Amino acid sequence: MKLKTRALLAPLFAAPLVLGIVAASPTAGAATDRVNNVVLVHGGFVDGGGWEPVYKLLKAKGYNVSIVQNPTISFAGDVAATKAVLDAQEGPVVLVGHSYGGAVVTEAGNDPKVSRLVYIAAFAPDKGESVKTLISNPVPGAPVPPILPPVNGFLMLDKVKFAGAFAGDLPAERAAFLANAQVPWSVEALTGEVTTAAWKTKPSWYLVATDDKMIPPPAQRLMSKRAGATVVETRGSHAVYESKPSAVASIIEKAALARPQPQ
Repeated sequence: MKLKTRALLAPLFAAPLVLGIVAASPTAGAATDRVNNVVLVHGGFVDGGGWEPVYKLLKAKGYNVSIVQNPTISFAGDVAATKAVLDAQEGPVVLVGHSYGGAVVTEAGNDPKVSRLVYIAAFAPDKGESVKTLISNPVPGAPVPPILPPVNGFLMLDKVKFAGAFAGDLPAERAAFLANAQVPWSVEALTGEVTTAAWKTKPSWYLVATDDKMIPPPAQRLMSKRAGATVVETRGSHAVYESKPSAVASIIEKAALARPQPQ
């Protein structure tokens, strides 16, 4: 059954997902009061600075917001960096991941302080999966993210194609800056496998960016369905956290304000 499911889902990803059987949906809303702590985790090729618009919106509503600066040298190192920020929080946390950061929060989200997970155009791997397994075997002719061959174990996006692939709805000047300010993404981070998927036991929310050219929307929908997530869709590029900060802040607040649902 597992092999049949993977064969069915694979063609839907520009670099297709290798997915397992859809997991049962966890019950949404783990607490009755607002979760005031929000921790934001960035993805590959960028740093945490892109979260600033979302940070400002949430801070204006009184949330305690922290941003993880992942080294993106190894998956284990990024999980450790995220846990270090979680350790500094007092009380429950809404843990948010964008892109590769979704893999990080899937593992780090097992921390007892994490009560809700939010995925922003993100990978949501299952146990034993990595970003590499989720993007393996691209379909011939399908658009593939312009990732250059690794150099000394690190990956970069083609600067010329960066805007179209990653940041198509950002101002040209900002997209060019991000292309030139790329953070090298280690192959070791790409291949790091999840040991326990936190979305199996904790409620999750997922924002699908419908104009994403890095993680195709059909793949995002499949991952969100498998995780049993509450899904919101909005027009936006892979850089939706910068281009549509209000939509991103809104789904984070929905998670923070969620109430228990009858089982």
